[in-house]
Amino acid sequence: MPFTYPITIHHLYISPGHNYFGHKGNTPGAHPTYEVDAVEVKADAGLVGDRFYGRGANFDGHVTFLAWEVIQLLIANDGLPIASPATFRRNVIVEGVPLNQLIGQEFAIDGVCFRGTKHCAPCRWMDLGVAAGALQVLKGRGGLRTQALSDGWLRKGSAALTTAIPLDLMTITEPLARPKLP
Repeated sequence: MPFTYPITIHHLYISPGHNYFGHKGNTPGAHPTYEVDAVEVKADAGLVGDRFYGRGANFDGHVTFLAWEVIQLLIANDGLPIASPATFRRNVIVEGVPLNQLIGQEFAIDGVCFRGTKHCAPCRWMDLGVAAGALQVLKGRGGLRTQALSDGWLRKGSAALTTAIPLDLMTITEPLARPKLP
């Protein structure tokens, strides 16, 4: 029996180009990030109009998610001056979802299906693009990379997330546990 959770999509972003990928050792790119009220999702391709669109069915980051609660943690607990959630360069800013629990899981948001592929690890650019200190706080809570499994639309506002597994909603801001090595 599936489990359904009420969530809120606070922001939806697309960008036509990469500002950080391929810029190692150089300055970031200047591609704009556009906030949209709704965005079309295509199976095996991603978000129409986004830089990751059409990278192939096996690409592990068609759509990236970040928890709204993590942004609030950065602002409230760490006092980081976040100019805009767009600076994180994630596609979907969502409230009410423990994203790390969806790694390796299929889930749906208002009927649009995704597979959580892996943690969306923050890169060194977070200190430059977001705020000094953001990289350290985001380690283990940088978001979720997903594959788009079905066509549909994501819209800002209230939504429902459905998954085959129960989620622990008390762990939304906890960092991903790292395995202890011998």
